[in-house]
Amino acid sequence: MLAIIPSIKMAFRSIQGNKLRSFLTMLGIIIGVSSVIVLISIGQGSSKEVASQMNQLGTNLLTVNVMDSDRVQLKMDDIEKFRDITGVKEIAPVVSGRVYVKNGTTSTQVSLLGTSSSYQTVRNAQVSQGRFLSDIDVEYRQKVVILGSNTAQTLFGFDNPVGKYVQVEGTSFKVIGVLASKGSSFGQSGDDVIIMPLSTAQRLVKNTSIQTVYVQGKDASEVPFVMVQLKRTLARLFPNDQDSYSVFNQQDLMETMSSVNNTMTMMLGGIAGISLLFGGIGIMNIMLVSVSERTKEIGIRKAIGAKRRDILMQFLIEAVVLSALGGAIGVGFGLVIGKGLAATIGLSVSYSVSVCMVAFLFSLFIGVVFGVFPANKAAKLDPIQALRYE
Repeated sequence: MLAIIPSIKMAFRSIQGNKLRSFLTMLGIIIGVSSVIVLISIGQGSSKEVASQMNQLGTNLLTVNVMDSDRVQLKMDDIEKFRDITGVKEIAPVVSGRVYVKNGTTSTQVSLLGTSSSYQTVRNAQVSQGRFLSDIDVEYRQKVVILGSNTAQTLFGFDNPVGKYVQVEGTSFKVIGVLASKGSSFGQSGDDVIIMPLSTAQRLVKNTSIQTVYVQGKDASEVPFVMVQLKRTLARLFPNDQDSYSVFNQQDLMETMSSVNNTMTMMLGGIAGISLLFGGIGIMNIMLVSVSERTKEIGIRKAIGAKRRDILMQFLIEAVVLSALGGAIGVGFGLVIGKGLAATIGLSVSYSVSVCMVAFLFSLFIGVVFGVFPANKAAKLDPIQALRYE
């Protein structure tokens, strides 16, 4: 250890003596390390965002979508058969559409969701003001609505809309609640909506056919079984019309999206890692130049008793110090660039200490690998020939 310290000091003196050259040598490592950190952090942030958006959809969720409502018309009697499936906890049928909502002179077009009280549990819908739908609202076709957070702000500003009335396609509805903000999910805002009782919505859109059914399983382990039974029930209800509807599992979709994100993250990390290799080539190149410039110094050191391993260690440590400094600066730049991208263009960035450590250690490894050849060349120099070198 004590023998290494003088070599480290000599390495720093050599770097300080050629500041510009040393910086340009480290530049490849700096760019490589910062690129690895930024790109992998963006990939990890994207994966977490996908998981968050999927969790917003609800837990243990299966979704039945009707693509061709002319061939497949789901009625409440059909949907009630889903409750007989073992493992089903809750069912939330949905009728949807686009409607104009008006308050005074302010009007906006939003998504309409007609559903039941179970939608709150199945889709994890939180109410920030007022209440959610009740079974009585659905049974008696009450003219009540729940506003999404953006819809409430557009129509009422910062006033509390609960208890007030809005016009939906010219019909007066009482506001009974406001949804908590959910943000966007897969490019669609969950806040530009209104929710009303299923029976009321069916009359408003003049369509009794249900387009979407959310089915919540009792437990995540039972969801695959429930999915199979759902498909069998639908096949009995609508034989030869399997192409007109779909059933998908939220967990399967999440795993697929995560797999795609992880693959992209690895690809981006690999591309960034290539720049680290070029940084290593730069270190080897400049170390070879350094060996040529200091050939006489090497001859003098050997002449006064320096061993081959001392010369080897000196140049190897210099290469490692260069790569370590470049790696440390690269980590700093990577964190700063990531924060800048998150702040300016809204990218989701998730930092990981392990990624930063791996990138830094890889930069050290690059320094060792590409420093061995120049160091070995310096160590093999004949002292007599080295002293004669001009």
